[in-house]
Amino acid sequence: MAGSMKLGAQLYTLRLYLQTEADIRRSLARVAAMGYRVVQLSGLGAIDPGLLRAICDEHGLEIALTHNPADRILNDTDALIAEHRILGCPYVGLGSMPEKYRSPFWVDYFAEDYLPAIRRLMDAGLQFSYHNHAFEFAKHDGRTLMERLVERFDENELYITLDTYWLQYAGCDLYDWMERLAPRLACVHLKDYAVRGHVPEFAAVGDGNLNFARILKQLESQGHTRYILVEQDSVPAGDDPFSCLERSYRAVAALGYAD
Repeated sequence: MAGSMKLGAQLYTLRLYLQTEADIRRSLARVAAMGYRVVQLSGLGAIDPGLLRAICDEHGLEIALTHNPADRILNDTDALIAEHRILGCPYVGLGSMPEKYRSPFWVDYFAEDYLPAIRRLMDAGLQFSYHNHAFEFAKHDGRTLMERLVERFDENELYITLDTYWLQYAGCDLYDWMERLAPRLACVHLKDYAVRGHVPEFAAVGDGNLNFARILKQLESQGHTRYILVEQDSVPAGDDPFSCLERSYRAVAALGYAD
């Protein structure tokens, strides 16, 4: 493995196949067989965290990050802390900003509302990581929502789970934003961007147009990223998410970023 970045699978990619205990067992066995040693929990059906940890341990899978409903982060913080301790998971993730904050006249309240819960997570030895989409890079009076968001938090209070696809979709300079957000990028989603005619598509790493050799080299040189997590929101007709995850693993491994 190049540097200290660990390659993992964002399980949201397989959400259709993670809704029962039996399917979770089947899917995690297949993920481990591909070569992955790390997973992010997102999109799973209800399962006891102790049982889930045992299944992951059985297959040698480290749990790096979760995605959680906003209401749980704010109002069920202690239970969330207890679950993450059971899972051995260091990062508590929010998959997307609640809709009311997605505007220039309300985004500043996100920090005011979330900081108390975030500081409780930090006191428990956990870190909060926010996953971006494209809307955070909309400009209002010459500034993006992302700029306004991060300036309200210290670097250790708000990590960003940077999503490569959504930065490309937003028309951003990916490399500039990786540099600007560098200390916050403990976890990064490797998600490729393809195009069919005039329509953008999610793609397995290596099947699209993003330059992952350059992306990974910059992340490694910045020295802040612990986990690089493959994700694909949807797959092309005739393909399947397991095949896509396996192709992504091989593509990233070929660049030297796998065990």
